[in-house]
Amino acid sequence: MPKRTSHPAGTPSYVDIGSPDVDATAAFYSGLFGWNVQDLGPDAGGYRMAMLGDSAAAGIGPAQNPGPPYWCSYITVDDVDVATKAVEAAGGSVLAPAMDVMEAGRMAVFMDPNGAVFSVWQPGQSIGADIVNEHGAFCWTELNTRNFDKAKKFYSDVFGWSWSDNPDYGEFKVGDRVVGGVMPMGENHPPEVPEHWLVYFAVDDINASIAKIKELGGTTMMEPFEAGGVGKMVVAMDPQGAAFSIIQMGQPGD
Repeated sequence: MPKRTSHPAGTPSYVDIGSPDVDATAAFYSGLFGWNVQDLGPDAGGYRMAMLGDSAAAGIGPAQNPGPPYWCSYITVDDVDVATKAVEAAGGSVLAPAMDVMEAGRMAVFMDPNGAVFSVWQPGQSIGADIVNEHGAFCWTELNTRNFDKAKKFYSDVFGWSWSDNPDYGEFKVGDRVVGGVMPMGENHPPEVPEHWLVYFAVDDINASIAKIKELGGTTMMEPFEAGGVGKMVVAMDPQGAAFSIIQMGQPGD
């Protein structure tokens, strides 16, 4: 797939992880996905960029908060300051206020009214991920929530998303394009598990990727299964405790 040059506003466009052991996290995902992880230098505070060829795929940085590490989903916006006001007006919280990331762009970190954390990205020199929907690249993000109606209203108010009519699994759209999903949290989610965004990475061979996860010290949390006719997927956990999903897509994404 050609290198991406933009992501429309409202589109999940980038993912990164804050790790208590950046070297170990970089080694795990490089071994799994074939990333070339590049240190962005002292001005970046230890942040690293995961590359697939010459395309930025994801970010890895030092953990900024206590607790288990997690993958964070970024949603493209035209203006971070406008997005901040929209989040607050819709009942969300600001965890990290708008900040410039050198010349790359501008970002902020929020929590929705149900407790799920997400970020927004205003592009500068970087659009976010240059590559998506290919082996080792981000391909989907999914909100896991116990209150779908409340989440739907919040994200619609903030990003203007429209929604598919599916009672079992929500999908949100930018225009006519589906860009992410919403999974209702049920009895299979213990009460102590907070609402969260789950990041998916595309793989060419799910069985080979599961074997590699285990070889590298990670775990899988279930057997692989067919995901709504889209492809075969599994939820996994890296050695540092961060959850993520991999999916072998039945057809190429856009």
